[in-house]
Amino acid sequence: MIEVNRRLDRLIRQAQAEERIPALSVALYRADRPLFSQVVGTTGNDQPLTVDTPFRIGSVTKTFTAVLVLQCRDEGLLDLDDPVGRHLDLPAHGAATIRRLLSHTAGLQREPYGDVWDTLRAPDTDELVADLVRVERVLPPARRFHYSNLGLALLGHLVGRLRGGTWAEVLTEKVLVPLGLSATTVHPAPTAATGFLVDAYSDQVRAEAPTDFGAVAPAAQLWSSAPDMARWAAFLADPAALDPEGRVLAPATLDEMRWPLTVTDETLWGAGFGLGLILVPQGERVVHVGHDGAMPGFLASVYGRRGGAGTPQAMGCAVLGSSGTAAEVFDLSHRLLAEAAEHDPADIAPWTPGEPAPEAYRGLLGRWWGEGFEYVFSWRDGTLRARGAQDPAGRPPAVFAPLPDRPDVLRTVSGREAGELLRLTRDEQGVVVRMHWATYRFTRVQQTFEGYDFRRPDSA
Repeated sequence: MIEVNRRLDRLIRQAQAEERIPALSVALYRADRPLFSQVVGTTGNDQPLTVDTPFRIGSVTKTFTAVLVLQCRDEGLLDLDDPVGRHLDLPAHGAATIRRLLSHTAGLQREPYGDVWDTLRAPDTDELVADLVRVERVLPPARRFHYSNLGLALLGHLVGRLRGGTWAEVLTEKVLVPLGLSATTVHPAPTAATGFLVDAYSDQVRAEAPTDFGAVAPAAQLWSSAPDMARWAAFLADPAALDPEGRVLAPATLDEMRWPLTVTDETLWGAGFGLGLILVPQGERVVHVGHDGAMPGFLASVYGRRGGAGTPQAMGCAVLGSSGTAAEVFDLSHRLLAEAAEHDPADIAPWTPGEPAPEAYRGLLGRWWGEGFEYVFSWRDGTLRARGAQDPAGRPPAVFAPLPDRPDVLRTVSGREAGELLRLTRDEQGVVVRMHWATYRFTRVQQTFEGYDFRRPDSA
């Protein structure tokens, strides 16, 4: 562990020096190790730079707003396919659905009406809503990914309206307090780092003016420390480990948020977008889930790691920098996660014997054929499972659960054909002789679709 920490430390120091970042704060959270943290540089003011120094996290704020929206959905306050105008009185664009706003596929223009980034004056809520009549829908709904701060701002306003408070009040009550994210705030603490523009052709730095984003706050307002954000990233990747009681959000809901709804580039397919979350594939069935952030003088990258050999429970990384142009910040979180998983992988838990399969399923374990391909059905960790005989080792199995009132009918709860039924057919002695999975016939020997057994020429 000491050696991998040295490797991480060197990567961080190299990034700070080469990218000329006035202050860089990094934290790596994982359930099986002490928190790793490192800071390099100075705050740019009279406060010392420590691991607890707050930085602006910009659009990482969107992940919090997305969680608040899904909380409302889980409590029956809205449906993701509701038009936003069903819950907000809007003069225009009320037909945009909540799901499309979360996934940036509603087609709304990127920013509120006006030159927000020129004036650095954000509208208040009344102004933002009134100006919707002047806002463009720049693309047809669901046509493609188009990032929109305006869309997430509307969702934050929606959450406040449904909860009877402001977005900031709801965020504190529903997320920050339950998860203990005490360093995450709407406004900067006195100990916050100063954000800078670093001159491209000299070592001069110029402080950026602090900005309050008003009604656009749900898209980009928050400040936080690296340890808070590493913990948040770990929650997005593995909520059951940090919130076992599901007080903030059920793990199944985070699964839903992480499902890719669109790609961000139709040619490269290098990243996807779920419900408010960026998804970055890493190869070998590994994905990093989280968000980047950019505000004047600050860049942030906050991602959790899922899947792959060696990945521990609840692994998240936050990289926060006080330069508005140091693009290495966006890549560094992914490099640190990969480095830690490779050089300090999760401990290998020993295998221990388990309970036998229930009597009703013992006879169907083993090899079956469907659509001309061979599958292996097994009983593991108290569930019936199936894998293709040629599946690579890292591919998750299909997992089944019996229907309460139909023991010979099971639902596929995850993996291949998720949601579909598996039906068992037994002979007079109760032996399973045939199965239908998603209506495809499965038999003990390879057969054509007409039922021809190659080993018995007279079987057709």
